[in-house]
Amino acid sequence: MSTRTIFLSRLIGLYSILASLAMVSRTQATVAAVTTLVSNPSAMLVLGVIALTAGLAMVLAHNVWSGGALPVVVTIAGWATLAKGLLFLLLPPQAWVAVFDALRYRSMFPLFAGISIVIGLYLTYGGFKSESGSKFEAAGGLTQGTPHAA
Repeated sequence: MSTRTIFLSRLIGLYSILASLAMVSRTQATVAAVTTLVSNPSAMLVLGVIALTAGLAMVLAHNVWSGGALPVVVTIAGWATLAKGLLFLLLPPQAWVAVFDALRYRSMFPLFAGISIVIGLYLTYGGFKSESGSKFEAAGGLTQGTPHAA
């Protein structure tokens, strides 16, 4: 398994777990904030640019469709982030309000957060349990043994 897969699975996994737990701990405030956010064109523009950049970075660094479930899940996460960024930039706020209403976001929030936590647990476990995990850490992460400046 590549060091990029290991790094990104750990990064995306830990982010998903921590962000979801933080949001679940303040469910009402999170739902209110997200509902307000999607109706604000300026905020959606900023969020879209950030998500698009993150998605492009993940897709360009890791577009792997073979080698087991973990690399494919990491790749899907990258493409999903890229698509989300594009949709944030392209869809008007009214469309997002309609999407959130159709998904029953307010009442289904615990389910959505739970899915994110489960995916995060899988990615984190896979990233830290990887056969190459010890090689990854011994090589200094993504540096793959590149000497560090003293």
